[in-house]
Amino acid sequence: MRATLQLSSTTSSPGALVVAVARRPGVRLLAEELVVRGPGGTVPVTAVDGGQGSLIHQLQVPEGSTWIEYTATVEAAGRAAPELTDLERWEYTRPSRYAPSDRLPQFAAREFAGLAREELPARVAQWVFANTAYVPGSSVPTDTALETLLAREGVCRDFAHVTTAVLRALDVPARLCAVYAPGLSPMDFHAVVEAAPRSRWEVVDATRLAPRQSLLRIATGRDAADTAFLTTAGPVTLERLDVVAVVSPSLPVDALGPGVALA
Repeated sequence: MRATLQLSSTTSSPGALVVAVARRPGVRLLAEELVVRGPGGTVPVTAVDGGQGSLIHQLQVPEGSTWIEYTATVEAAGRAAPELTDLERWEYTRPSRYAPSDRLPQFAAREFAGLAREELPARVAQWVFANTAYVPGSSVPTDTALETLLAREGVCRDFAHVTTAVLRALDVPARLCAVYAPGLSPMDFHAVVEAAPRSRWEVVDATRLAPRQSLLRIATGRDAADTAFLTTAGPVTLERLDVVAVVSPSLPVDALGPGVALA
């Protein structure tokens, strides 16, 4: 995995990066490096536990141009589906900033009436895929699932927000996961959804742009507000973003069936 970012800023600004591979059971980091360089040389970073195995790297973005490079080689030994806890059951069925599920109960009940609970993650993702066009640049960072439902177009985070909001409206715990996605084209950071219709989490991706079996978790949260790869408190511009994610020996084929776990 490799992520390269170039930032420019007119003043020094506090910032946070969420680009590191999450520390999860079954994921073994063989090599990892994060380097941040500004006009004056190496910029120090401080790692903070972001929950669910994710790391938040805090830094002071300097004035001028800053280059960030993260690289990792990972071995995923197994993908056992994580168990749903009682706290998660409540946390991830509540509405959130970009997934206002309390606005969608009638829509969700009408569209998905009569389905067994364990069918809902795959069926909701299928509906979003069939009724939403993937159009780069069609949405803005403040769009919620409601704007995407009305526009019927968006990018991966929009697909994930609609899937998450509809599942929560059906009383199914759902959360957004930022991931590295081998096979994604064009390559970028990617957003998918974990849902727990029963006692364990499974991953669904309404975009169908990359096989779920090779996804690698970066961060987990209620929606994109919790999983953004870069957050700053000042006038920082993202000038360039390059992401590379490959899997060996070969890219798996996703049969779109239920029960796929996210590493």
